[in-house]
Amino acid sequence: MKRLAIALIVLAPFAVNAQSKPDLKKRKDSAVVLNEIIIQSTRANDKSATTYRNLSKTEIEQNNFGQDLPFILNNTPGVVVTSDAGAGVGYTGIRIRGSDASRVNVTINGIPYNDSESQGTFWVNMPDFASSVENIQIQRGIGTSTNGAGAFGGSLNIQTSLSSELPYAELNNTFGSFNTLKNTVKVGTGLINDKFSFDGRLSRIKSDGFIDRAASDLKSYFLSGAYHGKNDLLRVNVFAGSEQTYQAWNGVPEAKLRNDAAGIQAYIERNYLSEADAANLRNSSNRTYNSFTYDDQTDNYWQNHYQALYARQLGDNLSFNAALHYTDGRGYFEEFKASAGFDNYGLPNVTVGGTEVEESDLVRRRWLDNDFYGLTYALNYQPASSLNFTLGGAYNEYRGKHFGEITWAQFASSIPENFHYYDGKGSKDDFNIYGKVNFSPVEKLSLFADLQYRNVGYRISGTDKNLKTLNFDNNYNFFNPKLGATVFLNAQSNVYASFSRANKEPNRDDFTNLKAGLPLPKAEILNDVELGYRFKNERLTAGANLYGMFYKDQLIFTGEINEFSDAYRQNVDDSYRMGIELDASYVLSSRFALNANAAFSRNKIKDYVDYVPEYDDNFDLAGLVATTYERPDIAFSPNTVLFGELVYKPFKGLAAAWQAKYVSDQFMDNTQNENRKLDAYLVNNLRLGYDFKLSGIKSVNIGLLVNNILDERYESNGYTYSFLYQGLTTTENFYFPQAGTNFLFSLNLKF
Repeated sequence: MKRLAIALIVLAPFAVNAQSKPDLKKRKDSAVVLNEIIIQSTRANDKSATTYRNLSKTEIEQNNFGQDLPFILNNTPGVVVTSDAGAGVGYTGIRIRGSDASRVNVTINGIPYNDSESQGTFWVNMPDFASSVENIQIQRGIGTSTNGAGAFGGSLNIQTSLSSELPYAELNNTFGSFNTLKNTVKVGTGLINDKFSFDGRLSRIKSDGFIDRAASDLKSYFLSGAYHGKNDLLRVNVFAGSEQTYQAWNGVPEAKLRNDAAGIQAYIERNYLSEADAANLRNSSNRTYNSFTYDDQTDNYWQNHYQALYARQLGDNLSFNAALHYTDGRGYFEEFKASAGFDNYGLPNVTVGGTEVEESDLVRRRWLDNDFYGLTYALNYQPASSLNFTLGGAYNEYRGKHFGEITWAQFASSIPENFHYYDGKGSKDDFNIYGKVNFSPVEKLSLFADLQYRNVGYRISGTDKNLKTLNFDNNYNFFNPKLGATVFLNAQSNVYASFSRANKEPNRDDFTNLKAGLPLPKAEILNDVELGYRFKNERLTAGANLYGMFYKDQLIFTGEINEFSDAYRQNVDDSYRMGIELDASYVLSSRFALNANAAFSRNKIKDYVDYVPEYDDNFDLAGLVATTYERPDIAFSPNTVLFGELVYKPFKGLAAAWQAKYVSDQFMDNTQNENRKLDAYLVNNLRLGYDFKLSGIKSVNIGLLVNNILDERYESNGYTYSFLYQGLTTTENFYFPQAGTNFLFSLNLKF
């Protein structure tokens, strides 16, 4: 498959006459082919009974200061973002309607991006990708049928940049707090000989991070070549990212965050911290503490993507698109472990000077080496303006290797050359086929049906990082129907209603990180009901949406993690999310505009059983103590998320925007315990942008983003766990503080 992807790149057409004048009509036709044929199969439109929000290229550019893509999406309804390093660079996360990234389906040009095993999305592996994005559609709820992992909270449908009509070059630079630096170079040939175009981007981002030692060194590139035919288009995209990020995923203990000296000492004693680690805990800043101090405690990953996209207009009523894709990813994270037992690595003890040694300081690396490849397609038939059929689907394969190395040990004589202390494999085959029909029996009514069948075969074998033997072979067959209707009240407004069902397989960690004593995880089922109203005129765009998401066997985060920072999840029989979302933009005058959205929700589990481990006097696991809670809130699901933005344009070229984001309390587990929650926060940002021209430069843009301008002290993420020992319950809370007032300054030049 790798050879096939490379061959497609080599066969991409080359420029032959850069001076030829482009045929703009042909260029327009090609854009229609790419947008309407490739994108329409997975996207919603104003006739769809689907809750969605579109982000244009202009909106993305205005908010792109080098932070990860989730922070650019932060201003949309029901979205909550977080950053391990505290400032939006490095490892970041996104939740939509309280659903984490593993439940948010992400496609790039219709091609799945979610990791096949964790089903999450790691934007750190695609730094500055926003600089190569044409537009994004966010679908909340189940949305339309798409490729990849099931959407249980939302979908992000990303379209990469289209070709420019004319040659161009851009230099984009950002500098800001925490020594954050972004440099981006973009070039494009424009349309050559009315047929060919080439575009490229090269980026680097560096930041020290707000948290101690939470530095990031990120690099990426994006290359695209296209052949624009009369009725077809072939585009080949090659893009890659590499990241080195110092680990900051342990968070800050509550006692440290609260500056509780007695609590800090108790934490040191019960966790048996070394003198050096205890000194680091005592002497670090309360909000920037990082437990890791080893110089090379880094995460390192490289990811290469190859896409070949083809679209063809087969006739007046028939069109087709298909894509071949291949992703090659590999990387490791490195850790220093003090006094590690040889038996934990499957190694014999070492004899030193006649004395048997059972432990050694060592450095280990945990590797992931994976390949993901497949085919996506869609055939669209529109025999009449009132009737539209789409048949689409995909087949994708994933092959992943997980293994561990010891690169250094104080006593290394027992470690063989090229030794892997664990070797695990994951193999996942994912097939889906869907059919969609849109029918308008009368002018003011649009009906749709969308039926998808999905088969997933997932095998896990070998050994895991705990030296436990893995042998899971799972096969899932899912039927996902969707039905809806849109009624057009007049030229400016419509109402819609839909019912959708989705099924979702467990993640790798749900099997390998299974909490002792709990049954194997089951697949989840979601029934989603959406009822909405949309309005649009020259000055006001507004929408309101009521939703109910009803789950069977939802896999819920318990709020706790293991020593490897893996989060525990468990099935709950009956749970739901219900709410209302409001979204509006209003042009007050030629100088003022107002954007606002709100999400109010209830997120409940009918009966939640919390399992707390109990340890005996030797601190061996003695069992689990179960406690049932009636109708608690689902973890990390705020009941209220608000956003408001006031835009002021005093004269041409200058724009200022004041942005405010409010997120209500979030519980870190499912017990609704007031002592295990993230407090509500209100964060205000100020964004300034000024566009002007200089001789020889098409456009100059100066931008300033002041984040958290009122210096709110808040935590956007965390985790908690409890245990019983000698009759006493101990609870440990950890938080991820976000940066106070900080700025990013940008200078962008277009030629």
